Amino acid sequence: MPQRHPVIIITGTPGTGKSTHAQLLQDASPVPLKHINVGQLVKDNSFHHGFDQQWQSYTVDEDKLLDELEPLASAGGIILDWHTCEIFPERWADLVVVLRCNHTMLWERLEKRNYPLKKIEENNEAEIMEVVLQEARDSYPQQIIVDLKSESSQDLENNVASIVEWINQWLKDNGHEDEDEDNNL
Repeated sequence: MPQRHPVIIITGTPGTGKSTHAQLLQDASPVPLKHINVGQLVKDNSFHHGFDQQWQSYTVDEDKLLDELEPLASAGGIILDWHTCEIFPERWADLVVVLRCNHTMLWERLEKRNYPLKKIEENNEAEIMEVVLQEARDSYPQQIIVDLKSESSQDLENNVASIVEWINQWLKDNGHEDEDEDNNL
């Protein structure tokens, strides 16, 4: 049975606004979408091999994580919010949104989160080198990847509106054109 709602991956370097975008998109979507903060899912369900003190992050058990997400992705109607995207099988993704941010602004955002200097430097370098964008380009068809600037509240508003437009088009293209009207009854 084909999925009734899309799977949207929102990715980007930490501090680019993934969770904020995902939450606002969930609220604005014309169809029900479940926001899954993948990092939180990993922590809450112990889908990891422990905490790496050097990198100040969990070493993810990819098999456990993907086993948990597979039925959700197959059903559709989810937003996967994580700092990387290459782990997710190509067949899952209908849209991959890569959020980007000026590295100076990113540095300030990560400082406000009290990230250790090493982690700020690592994430800033990843943003400058477009690591997450390149991961997306290497993992998914180009036509489903969208690279969006995420530096201001106006960017946030415009990005969510653009993704909602994409959802409406996806619904039409997949034979669900009346679905958004059905959900508003």
